Amino acid sequence: MSTFCKFETALEILVGKWKPVILLRLFSNGTMRFSELQKAIPDITKKMLTQQLRELEYHDIVHREIYRQIPPKVEYSITEYGKGMATILQALNDWGVAHIEHLNELYGTNHSVEAHRSDAMDK
Repeated sequence: MSTFCKFETALEILVGKWKPVILLRLFSNGTMRFSELQKAIPDITKKMLTQQLRELEYHDIVHREIYRQIPPKVEYSITEYGKGMATILQALNDWGVAHIEHLNELYGTNHSVEAHRSDAMDK
């Protein structure tokens, strides 16, 4: 594989509904406890949050700090290496905001992407 074709490697870290959301929360808030992440992302299950955090930890994007105390405390933060993703995440977020505005201009604010998907499925 060519060194110019590493797009899939980068996407692997961002793939899925939750990883970008988790990363944006950590970039915005700094260090967060597991329960704080759960509250900040109410639609994610505990199992999915754990899985996504472990994958991000494996890629050295997120650091998990375990405090040996009672009750146990675990905190998550962006690693120095992971901070290199800040520009990419901000660009994706900015594009997402602009895209929603674009769709609202095209179809009006009452027409959501989800509604379009279900309309297309009905046909």
